[in-house]
Amino acid sequence: MNIKTHRIALASLLSLALAGCANLQTKPEDAVAQRATARWQALIKGDMDTAYKFSTPGYRAVIDVNGFKGRTGILGKWLDAQVYKVECDQPDRCKVVLRLEFSTLIPGKSKLRMDTRLDETWLLEDGQWWIFLQV
Repeated sequence: MNIKTHRIALASLLSLALAGCANLQTKPEDAVAQRATARWQALIKGDMDTAYKFSTPGYRAVIDVNGFKGRTGILGKWLDAQVYKVECDQPDRCKVVLRLEFSTLIPGKSKLRMDTRLDETWLLEDGQWWIFLQV
């Protein structure tokens, strides 16, 4: 095998290896759906410390975990959350649509299960997706 043939073979192998790595990368929509699902699993479990860690670094710089806990409670109990759709309209911003199921804490109606649509915005910062929450 001469040097030219060797270089062509090496370049071909390198191209195949890089193509394989590109296929292993997660699409933004998939990464955001995974993060949103993990965040809602923490909220449903009542693990507010973990749910807080999905907030943008800017939010966490202004609102501590206790402030987050005070802002996040509802008059009910979260039962389930399913990501319905993720649309990334910019390379660093995605909109998530969730179906959220919950029960109320209204006396005599606590077994009433309800669901609603919930929209979230997720931002890419420093290579990670974070939920955007108003301060």
